[in-house]
Amino acid sequence: MKKYISLFSGAMGLDLGLEQAGFETAVCVEIDKEAVATIKFNKPDLPVIDRSITMVRGEELKKVGQIVDNEVSLVVGGPPCQAFSVFGNRLGIEDARGQLVFEFLRIVEEVKPAAFLMENVRGLLSMSVVPKNKKKQADQNFTDDFYKDGSLLRLIFESFNKIGYNVNCFVVNSVNYGAPQIRERVLLIGNKYGYDVKFPPPQFSNRLNDNLPPFATLGDVIGSNSGFTDPCPEVMNFSPRKLKYLSMVPPGGNWRSLPEEIQKESMGKSWYLKGGRSAYWRKLSYNFPSPTVVTMPNHAGTSMCHPEELRAISVGEAAAIQEFPRDWIFQGTTSSKFKQVGNAVPVRLGMVAGNVLKELLQKIEKFGMSQEPKCSHTIQHLRPHVRTRVFWKNGQSFAGDFDYYDAEPHENVKQLSLFVPEMDEIAV
Repeated sequence: MKKYISLFSGAMGLDLGLEQAGFETAVCVEIDKEAVATIKFNKPDLPVIDRSITMVRGEELKKVGQIVDNEVSLVVGGPPCQAFSVFGNRLGIEDARGQLVFEFLRIVEEVKPAAFLMENVRGLLSMSVVPKNKKKQADQNFTDDFYKDGSLLRLIFESFNKIGYNVNCFVVNSVNYGAPQIRERVLLIGNKYGYDVKFPPPQFSNRLNDNLPPFATLGDVIGSNSGFTDPCPEVMNFSPRKLKYLSMVPPGGNWRSLPEEIQKESMGKSWYLKGGRSAYWRKLSYNFPSPTVVTMPNHAGTSMCHPEELRAISVGEAAAIQEFPRDWIFQGTTSSKFKQVGNAVPVRLGMVAGNVLKELLQKIEKFGMSQEPKCSHTIQHLRPHVRTRVFWKNGQSFAGDFDYYDAEPHENVKQLSLFVPEMDEIAV
């Protein structure tokens, strides 16, 4: 097994997937106390450095992780990524070092692994170095490019290229690889041997023309025929007011399933806004993949209501959707457990990425430097935006399990014709 260094480990969703692909976690770095407790409870022999990554150095990681090889095979992690705030009048590019994504880069530079995997949210694609609403001062030594969409990712690419890493970026969705959840992620895979890396194309689909197996569904993992028993039935439930509105929504529906007067009553001023808001008063369906698991499933605007029971999904159900092992026990308060589960990388996505990395490292071991070494960057989109359900289309509202690609709704589904202000088509 190849040992690797895990940064920003959280509850180890990414790591568990990598371990399924044959890697061994040598050491974790995680600052959240309850996530650290989860790691230590489930893996008592795994070294964990539980302080800020800004205080951790590469040599310490190799020592604590007992990595004795001449070369570290892999560094992985999902650093929080925000545009840079402007402090005072002298923000220069070096101030970027205070951002955690550049702490990840620093560790890579110090450890010099053969490869790295950096995971992040889709929003990274359009994020700017400096927020657009920040006023530029005359004596600040950065260009207008730093305000442009995508400038942060370009800076990340350039920074990795400067220290000798070729980077391939993949925009993926976990549902395309057999996970029962629609979850978009950005994966950066870099290596210092000049290879271009390929990520597998989608292996599951809800489009008949793709000729692929169908998506896994919520029912496959927590439905009555799934064999699921809840290892952690803790719930952050909805308020009585929210439960009143959710009681009127059928499985697979959302706020559009309500009569117009109830829509207005329940949503207030939000009813008049344009845009999707598809997670408002959303009730899940066993017939479809779960929407993205969130850290607060009991909010009106990020509702994850159980399909059959009038309550939010439990910690154990959320963890099953993320495909954590059944015997993986989360520590801390209920809200902390949801935070750990909601912030995790789907275990399956970690496994798929792990297989890509395993193949890359085998190639490096066999051939060394690429015959045509590259030190650049690419971005590939692998059907990241997936649609399954329809809530609103062609001036009509649909309640319940209406498939985006089906000509007709599923059995026992009610189709509504409600007046709603002009909006774009909405789908999850």
